[in-house]
Amino acid sequence: MAIITLDDLRETSGALLGVDPGTKTLGLAISDRTRLIATPLETITRKKFTLDAHKLLDLYKSNEATALIVGLPVNMNGTHGPRTQSVRDFCTNLVKLEDLPIFLWDERLSTMAVTRGMLEADMSRKKRKENVDKLAASYILQGVLDRLRV
Repeated sequence: MAIITLDDLRETSGALLGVDPGTKTLGLAISDRTRLIATPLETITRKKFTLDAHKLLDLYKSNEATALIVGLPVNMNGTHGPRTQSVRDFCTNLVKLEDLPIFLWDERLSTMAVTRGMLEADMSRKKRKENVDKLAASYILQGVLDRLRV
């Protein structure tokens, strides 16, 4: 199936799995089946594509997700750089392993917003490091869930 549009996403139902793709980790979040709330799930420390992909696909299946929401790292000026291409390549390779719908969402400032919230909550540096990726995935996923209701 590969990359889908917001309209395609609206035509489906069920839980969505959010991904904040980083160079060292994949932050994951899951929505409820009614698509109201995004909840942080876990962080995968990246090793090799195949290992990372299989772990991601296992979580996709075990959480009965119906689509993958992937944060796309667009530059602040709206252009697409090497990180954007890297995420697109990751999605292309993932679809080669498993035919699943993927929706790309502009993730600008997601990590910064989550980090600011953790600082305001006076979270320790260690806790911030442990949680930032899955919280960013939750932030990205919640943005999509909110947009679906508009």
